[in-house]
Amino acid sequence: MRRLFLSGLALFLLSTSFAQSDDSGSILKSVGGILNKSKSSTGAGLSSDEIIAGLKEALTVGAQKSADKLSMADGFFKDAAVKVLMPEEAKKVEQKLRQLGMGKLVDDAILSMNRAAEEASKSAAPIFISAVKKMTLQDGLSILKGADTAATGYLRKATTPELTSAFRPVIDSALQKTGATKYWKEVFETYNRFTLKPINPDLTAFVTGKAMDGIFYYVADEEKKIRKDPAARVNDVLKKVFGS
Repeated sequence: MRRLFLSGLALFLLSTSFAQSDDSGSILKSVGGILNKSKSSTGAGLSSDEIIAGLKEALTVGAQKSADKLSMADGFFKDAAVKVLMPEEAKKVEQKLRQLGMGKLVDDAILSMNRAAEEASKSAAPIFISAVKKMTLQDGLSILKGADTAATGYLRKATTPELTSAFRPVIDSALQKTGATKYWKEVFETYNRFTLKPINPDLTAFVTGKAMDGIFYYVADEEKKIRKDPAARVNDVLKKVFGS
């Protein structure tokens, strides 16, 4: 009876072990592919540290390029993909004010919001890049088996609360500097004189969200390029990890 019990226990443990290996198989396969990618050219596989270094470098390069692009004059304002416009709930406000001949007031508000986002991108980028250092080996393994923007998705999910806290004062300062708060206040004070439903959205929170959306939009774009385009791998680490 004891022998029968031990035999059954052994079978149970063996079957459990196989079931668990199915979950990690795709991860190991992905890692194996990366580890063996460069054997033909270097004569040796990549270590886990090299893989993580490559992923961190990809995110750092993507973040820096995104920040540089968006912090230029008109980086947000003349880019349809990321331009900050009036929030959806304020569309009726914008239409009403334009009908009342106050289009310039609205245009000034929109321009100032974009200028604030551009200004914030200059100082917020280092904060964003520093978050890359938090990536662990397990994070890296999950990213390797993910989609073309898995690293960007990980970074956004992992750091959004911290980045929001860091971005908000920078955005608020930039809005004050560019006059966006003044224009926004004028827009809604003017509109509120003609409506029974006053609108008072949080401008700083709105622009903070849009600025972060813009940066992540281009971080994802850079990540896809690094994964697919050899020319986008601007240093040896990226070439080693993402090269074929």
